[in-house]
Amino acid sequence: VQLQASGGGLVQAGGSLKLSCAASGYTYGSLAMGWFRQAPGKEREFVAGLNWSGENTVYADSVKGRFTISRADAKNTVSLQMNSLTPEDTAIYYCAAVSWFSTRWPTSKEYDFWGQGTQVTVSS
Repeated sequence: VQLQASGGGLVQAGGSLKLSCAASGYTYGSLAMGWFRQAPGKEREFVAGLNWSGENTVYADSVKGRFTISRADAKNTVSLQMNSLTPEDTAIYYCAAVSWFSTRWPTSKEYDFWGQGTQVTVSS
């Protein structure tokens, strides 16, 4: 499985960005997908997840109501729409995937495949 993340950039506080993660090399519908981020000097943290069917999502409290994860099976992509961005959202964002059918959400260590990361910088 190969994951290619894109869409990062520089945006002012209050603005929006949409990240995309293109996946290849597997049966797309069998994967649970997630977005994570890592700010300088901080641990990597979970941002949003989407289950294998695309019917269920989960978000970190810090982004709930502002970020939306979605998938487009025809394009083998998962997106993260980020609105009302704040400087605290500045980080490298990574998409991740795992073949996962459990009702329990996978932990970060259980994701098998990772994209290369895309930088998001929010200026105040």
